[in-house]
Amino acid sequence: MSRETQVVGFQVGRETYGVPIASLHEIVRVPEITAVPDAPEYMEGVINLRGKIVSVLDLRKRFGKTAGPFHRRSRILVVEHKGRLAGMIVDAASEVLKIPESEIEPAPGMMLEGGLDCVTGLGKYKGRLIILLDVGRVLEFKKSANPEAATDPSIAVTGKAAAQSASAGKK
Repeated sequence: MSRETQVVGFQVGRETYGVPIASLHEIVRVPEITAVPDAPEYMEGVINLRGKIVSVLDLRKRFGKTAGPFHRRSRILVVEHKGRLAGMIVDAASEVLKIPESEIEPAPGMMLEGGLDCVTGLGKYKGRLIILLDVGRVLEFKKSANPEAATDPSIAVTGKAAAQSASAGKK
């Protein structure tokens, strides 16, 4: 008997993607999202999900596609990664797909070299190609433009001090 990989299928643009079902917490409609300052462009903000604050990113923006308005089929896939919840906005969530492991191929080298290190493989399912994703890598934020600030805590300026130094620079 051949082994199967179970993934949750969803659409972003015209493509169908899949993430392991084990990482999915739930699928919800897109509620009001609170924007977060200084977040990467693809981070829409945060939502309150039954008392838990969940950060939400738009997969269209994350994958470099033009982001349009959300529509009635848009959903947030709430996934759990490293004990924390995060949301990924998708154009539509489809179904649980059971893909035989014999029908999954590793991601082509060109994808990996092109910076798409979140793709783990390609699954063939009922005549369609399903792009399989690593949730952890999709949720990873891009490195800071100033790598020294990330490693040297003396460079980091927060809160009021950041506002004061910014306004002092404008005088």
